[in-house]
Order: sequence, then structure tokens, then C-alpha cells
Amino acid sequence: MTALTVVAHALTPALRGLVLGGDTEPDPASVEAVRELKLSADAVYAGPELAAVRTAAAMGFDPVVEQALRDREYGEWAGRELEDLLATDPTRVAAWLERPHTATPGGETENDVLARVADWLGDLNERHGDRSSLVAVVHPAVVRALVLYVVDAPAESLRHVDVRPLATVNLSLHVGSWSLALH
Repeated sequence: MTALTVVAHALTPALRGLVLGGDTEPDPASVEAVRELKLSADAVYAGPELAAVRTAAAMGFDPVVEQALRDREYGEWAGRELEDLLATDPTRVAAWLERPHTATPGGETENDVLARVADWLGDLNERHGDRSSLVAVVHPAVVRALVLYVVDAPAESLRHVDVRPLATVNLSLHVGSWSLALH
């Protein structure tokens, strides 16, 4: 069996301020809190965001950075606060929030992210075989996508999965199929 522990990266000012995308330093207090997570692994992966790499490093890991584990691409809305977008373009933002099959201008849909993480999970099986312990440190949006993919939930379910910084989710691979593993 392959076990994958997915960790949401440390809190960042962007997460606190509901900023779409961006690559900011994690909060020092949140990085310090990650040191309490005691994980071991045969291999460790991280999304390319600074917060993901720094969170993995605070856990004592030197992760392999995977572009497939990056946060959702927000296109023209990248780096903007959700409150600001709601004030300046309420109709398009409401449509995007209500229909996850809708992309931000120049960005990705939730289905695009689901497909990307599904491909990455498939690659893990080929890379690591049957008996590996893995860790992936990623943006909370990627944790959500991984959970939705593994439980075969539609993208519309995304609003029902709340992922906080430093949350962990355990997945397991049995005979080529990933499952949510509750401990």
C-alpha cells in the first residue's frame, strides 16, 4: 500500500486576506506551528509556492517541487482580493463562485485543477510502486481538489470542503485506486 499524507501549507497573508493566487511568505507563527507535525516519508513533494516549500522545510524535508501541485491559476484576477473583485465585477465573480466549471478570465476551472492532480496521482503510482510513505505540501485549494478527485465528487462539491492551513488529509493507494484514509 502507498500512503500519501497531504498537508495544506502554512497560513499566508494572501490566505488571510482572501487574495486569489500569489506567492507570499508564510506567517512565522504558522511555520512554527508546523514543527509540531511529526511526519516521516520515503519521498516528499511540494507545490511551487513559497509557502508550500517553506512549510515542508519547517517539517525537516527537502521536497521535490511539482508544478502539477500548484494553486489554481486565476489569470487576470491573480493577486486580487475577493472583496475587491466582488465590488468591481460582482456579476462575473458571482457566476464564477456559483459555477466551478467557469474559469476566471485567463485562468483555470476547478475541473482543470482536478484533472491536473489526477494525473499527478497516477504518476505517483508509477514512480513509487506499492509500499511507499509519501508527503505532499500544497496550497489548500489543491488539498480540496485531491479530496474531490479521490472521492469522485463533482467540482460543484468544492464549496463543501473547507481546508485550513496545516490541515492534513491521508490518502491510500490500493490496487491502482486512491482512497480517503481516515485514521
